[in-house]
Amino acid sequence: MTLSENEAAAHKAKAEKHKQVFDQKKARATREKGLLIVNTGTGKGKTTAAFGMGLRVLGHGMNLGVVQFIKGALATAERDLLANHANCHFHTVGQGYTWNTQDLQQDIETAEAGFAIAENMIASGKYRMVILDELNIVLKYKYLDLTRVLNTLASRPEEMHIVITGRHAPAELIEAADLVSEMKAIKHPYAEQGIKAQAGVEY
Repeated sequence: MTLSENEAAAHKAKAEKHKQVFDQKKARATREKGLLIVNTGTGKGKTTAAFGMGLRVLGHGMNLGVVQFIKGALATAERDLLANHANCHFHTVGQGYTWNTQDLQQDIETAEAGFAIAENMIASGKYRMVILDELNIVLKYKYLDLTRVLNTLASRPEEMHIVITGRHAPAELIEAADLVSEMKAIKHPYAEQGIKAQAGVEY
């Protein structure tokens, strides 16, 4: 397709305007700090996005800590891969979905044990990033005290990033976060088409 002179000029003017806005934002962004990041929503990809950032951290030679809540009944490739990395400490403390455990007291005790590991990771200051996978679900079901969690997150070392995943992030956590992304479900092969979970996509 060949553009006319007017189309080419209009595109150039639009691109120049976008660049100007971007350059202004970049010039204002001078601070560097550890971020509190929340991935929530009903769509797929919250944990995957968190582990993508974790891989970046490892790629820069930094330390990564991971605590997985709820999950644990099934093996996952990302756990196998990351747990074998020298700079990653990976803990899976979940016993599986709540409808499988069917034991409220056990779920609370498991969540407490997992968050104790997370608290030690955060207090140690050894990690550039700590991923708390499915913590939002734990908070939704009130397995952990929200105030305790928020206080721990607020006390993190200044340079530490913390990434929290899971549906139904509480409003107080969203308010405290620096970056919040909501994954929206539009189509899903398992729920709508009867296609089972597959290696490389779900686990």
